[in-house]
Amino acid sequence: MKSIIKKYATMLLKGRVMMITIWIAGDSTASIKKPEKRPEYGWGEYLGEYLSQDILIRNLAENGRSTTSFIKEGKLDIIDQGIQKGDLLLIQFGHNDQKWMDPNRYADVNHAYPNQLKHMIEVAIKHDAIPICLTPITRRDFVDGILNEKTHQEYPNAMRRLAHKERVMLIDMFSITQELLTNMGEEASKSLFLHLEPLESPNYPSGVMDNTHLNETGARRVASIIASHIEKIRA
Repeated sequence: MKSIIKKYATMLLKGRVMMITIWIAGDSTASIKKPEKRPEYGWGEYLGEYLSQDILIRNLAENGRSTTSFIKEGKLDIIDQGIQKGDLLLIQFGHNDQKWMDPNRYADVNHAYPNQLKHMIEVAIKHDAIPICLTPITRRDFVDGILNEKTHQEYPNAMRRLAHKERVMLIDMFSITQELLTNMGEEASKSLFLHLEPLESPNYPSGVMDNTHLNETGARRVASIIASHIEKIRA
C-alpha cells in the first residue's frame, strides 16, 4: 500500500497529474439521489466539497447495488473505459451483497464478494489508478442500547482481509461509523439518518424511520471523514 501511495505522490511532484478524478463504485449510502428520494442523501454527493478544487468526482454508486449487480450492469466497464493514471477508485459495498434471497445481488462473503472486489481493484491498477477499499458504513442498528457490531455480518472483515492481501489502502468506515454512532448514542444518532415525522416531507407523507440511509447531515459527516483520509494521501 505504501508503495502505491508513494508512486502517486511522486507523480504529483513531477507534475504528471494535473487533474485527477475520484471514481465512486458503491451503493445507496454513496449515490446521487433522485428528487423523489429527498431528503435522502449519499456521502458521494458531498465528497468534493471537502476536497481540494483540482479533483473531479465521478459517482457511479447507485441505490441497491452490490458487487454482483454493479459488475453485471456494466458499471465497472464504464470505469474501466474512463479511469486514468493517477485517478482514485473508491470501492464501498456490503449492504446489499449479504441479501442471500436475491440472486441478482447476493455475493457470498467467502468467495464472490472478495473476488468481485479484487476485480474492481485490478481494473484500477491496470490503468495506474489507485484503488481504495471502504468497508460499508454501519447501519443504525441498536439492540438494547448497544450498537450491533454484526449488522453487516462478516463483510467488513472480508474487505479488510482482501485489502491487506492485495496491499491496497483501506478506509475502515464500518469501524469509524460504529464508533461515531456509539459515541453519539441511540437517540442522538437519529440525526444522521432518514428519520421523518408524518407530513414532514412530501416524499414521505406517512413519515419514515430509515436506519440505513443518510440525511444531509449524515452524508456530509461521512463525506468529511472520507475526505480527510483521502487528503492524507495527497499531503
